[in-house]
Amino acid sequence: MRELDTSGFSCPEPVIMTKKALKDSPEGLVVIVDNRASKENVTRYATALGYKVDTEEGKGSWKLRILK
Repeated sequence: MRELDTSGFSCPEPVIMTKKALKDSPEGLVVIVDNRASKENVTRYATALGYKVDTEEGKGSWKLRILK
């Protein structure tokens, strides 16, 4: 599964990057974010498109597994 690292970017950039990545990988991807606002916004965006989002918390970051 494709992995997209958006660490270091603040919103709305991670959402825009996720949107572009999902066009290339519509079956899903893993998005790494490093702040709570990006985690919430990317999750909200993906669920609005009908994806399921599983969140795994790491040290100072989150992995969002976005699946159809």
